[in-house]
Amino acid sequence: MKLHKSFALRDRGGRFSALLSYKTIWVCIILAIINIILAVISIGVGSSRIPVDEVIKTLFGYGSDTSSTIIYTLRLPRILIALLAGASLAVAGAILQGIIRNPLASPDIAGITGGATLGAVSFFYFLGQTITIHLLPIAAVIGAFIVSGIIYMFAWKGGVSPLRLVLIGIGMSTAMSSLTYMLLISGPIVLANKSLTFMTGSIYGVAWETDVFPMLPYVCILLPFVFLQARNINVQELGDDVAAGIGSKVQRQRLLLLCCSVALAGAAVAICGAVSFIGLMAPHIARKLVGPSFGGVLPVSALTGSFVLLLADLIARTAFSPLDIPAGVFTAAVGAPFFIYLLYKHRSR
Repeated sequence: MKLHKSFALRDRGGRFSALLSYKTIWVCIILAIINIILAVISIGVGSSRIPVDEVIKTLFGYGSDTSSTIIYTLRLPRILIALLAGASLAVAGAILQGIIRNPLASPDIAGITGGATLGAVSFFYFLGQTITIHLLPIAAVIGAFIVSGIIYMFAWKGGVSPLRLVLIGIGMSTAMSSLTYMLLISGPIVLANKSLTFMTGSIYGVAWETDVFPMLPYVCILLPFVFLQARNINVQELGDDVAAGIGSKVQRQRLLLLCCSVALAGAAVAICGAVSFIGLMAPHIARKLVGPSFGGVLPVSALTGSFVLLLADLIARTAFSPLDIPAGVFTAAVGAPFFIYLLYKHRSR
């Protein structure tokens, strides 16, 4: 009897489906275990070291009061944000690479990160002294959607082609960077300090109420929804003519997927700042592990992105202790050479 190497996940109406191979499942299980191990290690490492067994006992409610305070107040929110934001950025990048059909596409290059950063810096500049800082994530997400809407509008010409979308996105990303730096130069020094930390990408000082809880709805709702849209992303990669020929509503699906990507990337940037290159690297690593089908690429990208950001944050807060270096410094240090490698690899395309 021949065993099936894959199986389909679909809703009863058949509107959403994803094809998962058993290899993908095993890769996801291994990556999830690696993330859990790294998370436990990260919780224990810091200015006050906590043994692994004490970390595990505390997580199950049997630790000391001191360990509980350190873990639940300071470290666990930071670990969870690294996992959630890394997964969001990675999936956002995978969606863009699918609908744009460009291996170099990512939230950084397509202008989404630039829009979220401009929204956050504008909040610091115009409203930072009068409105609670808790509204900063909303400003960043709004900025990401406004800039993405402008990109989509300029790219529209009887429909939105992937080439116009990425070219206009690159131009808008440069324009948003210019506007952001203009605000930095014209504002007070306090604005520059806050904004530069945000623009570099840091998970320092996150909390349950202001960061973890606002991030959870984006991840818990959008990630499962996007996973079930894997079939539509696969169809988008075939090209507009082929996709339309097999009955796909190309423009509507592209807009829906783009909105999901913007929401995920905007929420991640809103919480942990402009952490770069995760949305570029994670999907490529996922394809190396499980192949090109987005039924596998999306979940593996999410777990890979979580691992990359969690590892970057661990190095950032321990390598130069007692200094807490922004995690974005380390993702950029790895991501920039990776981007150059991709440019070289795809130079003839």
